[in-house]
Amino acid sequence: MSSMTIENMDLSNHGITVKTVIRNASPSRLYEEAIRFDPGTSISSTGALMAYSGDKTGRSPQDKRIVKHPQSEADVWWGPVNFALEERAYLINRERAIDYLNTQSRLYVVDAYAGWDPRQRLKIRVICSRPYHALFMHTMLIRPTDEELETFGTPDFVIYNSGRFPANRFTTGMTSRTSVDLSLERGEIVILGTEYAGEMKKGVFTVMNYLLPRRGVLSMHCSATEDKKTGSSSVLFGLSGTGKTTLSADPKRLLIGDDEHGWSDKGIFNIEGGCYAKAIYLSKESEPEIFQALRFGAVLENVVYDDAHRHVDFDNTSITQNTRGAYPLEYIDGAKIPAVSGHPEHVIFLTCDAFGVMPPVSKLTTEEAMYHFISGYTAKVAGTEMGVKEPQATFSPCFGGPFLVWKPARYAELLADKIRKHSVKVWLVNTGWAGGGYGVGKRIKLAYTRKIIDSIHDGSLNNAPTAADPFFGIQAVTHIEGLPDELLTPRRIWNDEGAYETAARKLKQLFDDNYQAISEGRVSSSMEG
Repeated sequence: MSSMTIENMDLSNHGITVKTVIRNASPSRLYEEAIRFDPGTSISSTGALMAYSGDKTGRSPQDKRIVKHPQSEADVWWGPVNFALEERAYLINRERAIDYLNTQSRLYVVDAYAGWDPRQRLKIRVICSRPYHALFMHTMLIRPTDEELETFGTPDFVIYNSGRFPANRFTTGMTSRTSVDLSLERGEIVILGTEYAGEMKKGVFTVMNYLLPRRGVLSMHCSATEDKKTGSSSVLFGLSGTGKTTLSADPKRLLIGDDEHGWSDKGIFNIEGGCYAKAIYLSKESEPEIFQALRFGAVLENVVYDDAHRHVDFDNTSITQNTRGAYPLEYIDGAKIPAVSGHPEHVIFLTCDAFGVMPPVSKLTTEEAMYHFISGYTAKVAGTEMGVKEPQATFSPCFGGPFLVWKPARYAELLADKIRKHSVKVWLVNTGWAGGGYGVGKRIKLAYTRKIIDSIHDGSLNNAPTAADPFFGIQAVTHIEGLPDELLTPRRIWNDEGAYETAARKLKQLFDDNYQAISEGRVSSSMEG
């Protein structure tokens, strides 16, 4: 147990009078608390704490609210991403959350940081009633030393997690019994009606997405790596299914982080102290780094296991397909601690194009980078239960639409400024289909995509030959040593040129429609994050 753990922390300044309040308990202590006081919690055969989030097994984006306040009202991108909440309704929810916390016999506090750059970091306080939530945020935030904790002082933001208690549906602005409310002016997040731990993680990221751009720092929903020999870094943007996690696990590179970063005038830094990985179909063979990280000190969320041996069945989706594992960054063998690096040499946008018309790799100008950053495109194949076989385009502005606070152009302008200032090379990499769309063509081999990423990092693509794509105008790389040339030019690998042109025109129109919607302040109906 940390020497700075406090058994009976005074939270009266937060309106909380509970006597047993445990601050910054060690993982061992939180395991004990969870087994004793949180029914249903157990320990996996590999030592991870297994916990359950109840009815909500994913984020509730329709229940996210930001308090409308004169100080920040003009800054916020209001609409389907950021729903407005009146101050009075927020205060009702806040009091409801605090009243619930005051009914508990034991509470847990986590005081920790968001942001590895000391100049940019925020002091975060989490107040919750479940040991699982405390361990989760102990893992996901940057853990202070005893000396830092002793001088922690007043937090910049406080999370009141009363997720086991519902919101009142008759409170103005409520649409369900769940509400995740952010007050930028009060520096608070209130959670009601959901025990899904990811709401806390993404709540902090939303805060950073507001505060960092005000300082001229770009907040990014991306992974970041650094070359072990040269120290050169790169960032990879990509939505679910694009291969971002897999491609970031590179034995030649150090992992700075897998999900949330900032880019300041000094370089890039991870916002988090841990990783929150999807656990569905996880195996030692498919993702060895993640598999071995789910040990003592990690949290497994909503997984199924056998009673006899506590072996987790990662293929079992009977609770949810969104099974998750949270673990400290240092559990990854190739992690860089502190999680900071210099200005990236490369920015890579990953897309899994199921239409099969995007080139495997293209060089982007700064203006093209802004366009594709704001677009945040990938594509998915609809489930068979929907009876739809055609690929579905998905757009998420800045590759993190649900967590943006400012309008997308604010982030794109910051990105463009940093690209120009630091002469950063920008690439668009398609990890999806070639030779036809889903059902006709084939998924580009992972070995080919790794070769492309390696060629970007070693500089061999800097002067590679290119040709303008006939529909998107971007400069597609036409030759990479070790890859078939026809793969690199979509038109050449399709057997039916007419079908290729039809698919390309369709996708280009979807891009144009989405970009127009964002330019008009609307949000594409296909947005994801």
